[in-house]
Amino acid sequence: MKHTKKLIETALPLDAINEASAREKSLRHGHPSTLHQWWARRPLATARALIFAQIVDDPSEYVDELLSDPKNKRIAEQEFRERRAEHEARTMDARVDTNHIPEPTLTDVVIEHERDRLFRIIKALVKWENTTNETILQEAREEIWRSWRRTCANNVDHPHAAELFSKHKLPSFHDPFAGGGTLPLEAQRLGLEPYASDLNPVAVLINKAMIEIPPKFAGQPPVNEEFQQAGNKFDRRWYGTEGLAMDLRHYGKWMRKEAVRRIGNLYPKVEITNKMAETRPDIKPYVGRKLTIIAHLWARTVRSPNPAFSDVYVPLISTFYLSTKEGREAYVEPMIGDRDFQFVVKIGRPKDPENIKKGTKISRGNFRCLISNIPIGYGYIDEEANAGRISQRLMAIVAETDRRRIFLSPTDDLESISRLPTPAWMPDLPSRGTWAANAQGRRYGFNTFGDYFTPRQLVSMTTFADLIPEVRKKVKMDACKVNSVDDGLSLQHGGKGATAYAEAIAVYLGLSVGRLADRSSTICSWNVGPCSIRSTFARQAIPMTWDYAEGNPLSGSTGSFIATIELMSKAIQAFPVTCGGVALQEDAACQRTQTALPAVVSTDPPYYDNIGYADLSDFFYVWLRPILKDIFPDLFSTISVPKMEEIVAESYRHGSKKAAEQFFLERMTGALGSLVERSHPAFPITIFYAFKQSETTDGSVVRTGWETFLDAIISAGFQIRGTWPVRTERGARSVAIGRNALASSIVLVCRTRPTFAPTTTRRAFISALKSDIPNALKDLQHSGIAPVDLAQAAIGPGMARYTQYAGILDAAGRALSVREALALINQTLDEALAEYESDLDAFSQWALAWFEQFGFDAADYGVAETLSTAKNASVSGLVDAGILRSYAGSVKLLRPEELSHKWNPNTNPKLTIWEIVHHLIRVLESEGEDPAGTILQTIGHRAETARELCYRLYALSDRKKRLTEAMSYNMLVKSWPELALRARAQRSRQYDIF
Repeated sequence: MKHTKKLIETALPLDAINEASAREKSLRHGHPSTLHQWWARRPLATARALIFAQIVDDPSEYVDELLSDPKNKRIAEQEFRERRAEHEARTMDARVDTNHIPEPTLTDVVIEHERDRLFRIIKALVKWENTTNETILQEAREEIWRSWRRTCANNVDHPHAAELFSKHKLPSFHDPFAGGGTLPLEAQRLGLEPYASDLNPVAVLINKAMIEIPPKFAGQPPVNEEFQQAGNKFDRRWYGTEGLAMDLRHYGKWMRKEAVRRIGNLYPKVEITNKMAETRPDIKPYVGRKLTIIAHLWARTVRSPNPAFSDVYVPLISTFYLSTKEGREAYVEPMIGDRDFQFVVKIGRPKDPENIKKGTKISRGNFRCLISNIPIGYGYIDEEANAGRISQRLMAIVAETDRRRIFLSPTDDLESISRLPTPAWMPDLPSRGTWAANAQGRRYGFNTFGDYFTPRQLVSMTTFADLIPEVRKKVKMDACKVNSVDDGLSLQHGGKGATAYAEAIAVYLGLSVGRLADRSSTICSWNVGPCSIRSTFARQAIPMTWDYAEGNPLSGSTGSFIATIELMSKAIQAFPVTCGGVALQEDAACQRTQTALPAVVSTDPPYYDNIGYADLSDFFYVWLRPILKDIFPDLFSTISVPKMEEIVAESYRHGSKKAAEQFFLERMTGALGSLVERSHPAFPITIFYAFKQSETTDGSVVRTGWETFLDAIISAGFQIRGTWPVRTERGARSVAIGRNALASSIVLVCRTRPTFAPTTTRRAFISALKSDIPNALKDLQHSGIAPVDLAQAAIGPGMARYTQYAGILDAAGRALSVREALALINQTLDEALAEYESDLDAFSQWALAWFEQFGFDAADYGVAETLSTAKNASVSGLVDAGILRSYAGSVKLLRPEELSHKWNPNTNPKLTIWEIVHHLIRVLESEGEDPAGTILQTIGHRAETARELCYRLYALSDRKKRLTEAMSYNMLVKSWPELALRARAQRSRQYDIF
């Protein structure tokens, strides 16, 4: 069949998609991420836009149809005449090089108009406010149907037309690495029946809760007792999942009320006394009141390593700060005696902020003894913990008033209450894979998943878990009263009656216990900025925390059960119910289910060895399995999450790094090969990948994860037809630049490689790269891609060229490997970036060459003088320009913060690109976006050259492992669109004045 080119293979409104995706990362209410924790979720905006563009035809495929419409033709002809006149005017201007200005055609104008129309749909589609806007969603669905009917009409003679091209039914959608379920969810929102499969049972459960359960009970009224007693008060039409969400809130409140009755004594309120208020004017208004404690803040303690104090347990504290909010600062001050200490909460700014900030921490994992001041090494801490000699001390409590949170000093009574409970059960599954992979083998006493929780936390968690079977009975009874008839079928067997509905509510409540575990472990820490509890999985690992926050699950505040229920209910109300969905547990490398065939395929596979999903998921699986195994016995049949089949290159599972790499290649090739067989031939396949390259010891930039993944793509028979860098990660994540953290995912658009693909030579391939990469580089920079992502994104155009051939042969007839191709792509990118240096002034060229060699460190004056001769600059001129300091036979480039604050680009006669970049960084970091926007507005046409220099400086800093500098250049480029907006606004105000 003839492949109809799809929009994603030609053009996308990338700026709008990236802007919406970046914004979405800071949203919570109504977002699917609040249903349950999953790692590396993709933004809904990105998924929705890309799936739409993957299905919809590019206008170049139906231009004749567009021209046949009189209205379209009339508009196009008018613009064509205007463009033709403009082009003729330019050709008459001798100063203009017209070689690069193509002559417009009517066809081009029509295609551009139609693309603009499709872009307007996408721009509306990606906005968070439009996630549930049925008017906008329906417009997108109708566009999908138009393209599908066109495809069906063009393939009526296809030998399998009846199977593949039914104009009455859209193809289904399939994601074999469904994970957190973003892609299947957004396919369902666009009207495609989604099939989500994953090996991980936690992922499958999340997908069932998102795409499978909501459509089953769409449009149904609530069944809870409160609703029934209200009578006609609730006699109205129920839309979508409103009824389901209302029932979840009701039964969640019942569970909380019952939990308070059973274990409320473990979470007493604190009474504010006159004595407490003597030194605390801020709590005087609350004297005599009993306030709810929302968090207990603890410090882990170990025996002092000083033999003189071996019986004293001293705290390991990363900071004494409790709040850094302006005007509401609070901190803990330790009152040290001869052989003991007490914690006292103080309000206001501390006299010694530096010591308060660092607590008893010396460096990462190393502390000092609070009594004797001698160091406590991480090795000693690990030994003490594993010997059972680690304890904890209450450092402060956080109480809630009507208007604010207040911090109080600990009391002996509150500390002793926490030691009362004895849990009847705790998860005893070993946590070796999780912890060993993230703490260099140091376990700190965490041998099982139960060890992550205090006894009180275990009692509260098991109390909520034990209440869920009781809720199931209540829901079934209530549902039978409303519906009177129950089909007796379970969820697993396709039931839609009272039994299945009770199980559905239990699934969401079970997930709420999983979410509660994320906020109720001793890995949770106190976030001193927003004054809230940070979850266990603040990043894609279980980190070690020394001072931890124990929330009150019975409160209504941060980390509580009822707050979790409320967030989940809002997320459920936003789930689409236009068509059914299916979530299955299946190994992607050997898929057997045929129900999703043939399908539109988009997927986000594992990133080599970046995240061990199975190991991390055990943290939740140990809680979910006892609650839900009788609802989904097949899904929860194993003691832990399946690991050996997981397509991740974990050395500890396979015996060696080489064996892990081979395992990944074979399994990923099998998974991608299955996609070739199962995907619909009318559509390209899209694959998300966000794994950073890193330097090898010989200095070449190659990454085994990318090399192996691309090998798998090629071996599976794919050809890369396009690549898009889409913003999918938060800018302020816990994982820093240089640790395989990308701000973007690279979306690969693939088709099956033709059997008649040609071969070529290595020389011809290099020549093609030298043509492709510079053009791609311009497009990427124009799209505003962050420097941290540039090298990664450039792989796409290079590998698109590589995969179009059946083979690339060198002079000896040897095939060019993926590793060699990646090295050539990166080499070509470096050369393309270096070419921009010719646009720089002499001083900036000198500074760039010096920075590459010495960074901001001092070096010999003679070397500087030699370099200045080569660059046609002078050391004295560089000093006068304010970018260089010369002293005692040495010179050094000035860091941004060392530059003169009196600098003014308007009065600088020899303005250099180097100083523009570094003053922008200085002003942006110290003064903010408006003053930096003023600089951008002032420098005019030099702005583009300055931004290009940022990309070059980032690449050099990243290669030289200069993390601080790399982050500054990356931040400036990421802020550039906002600075440009500020600059334009200032320019507009100037025009308004005149």
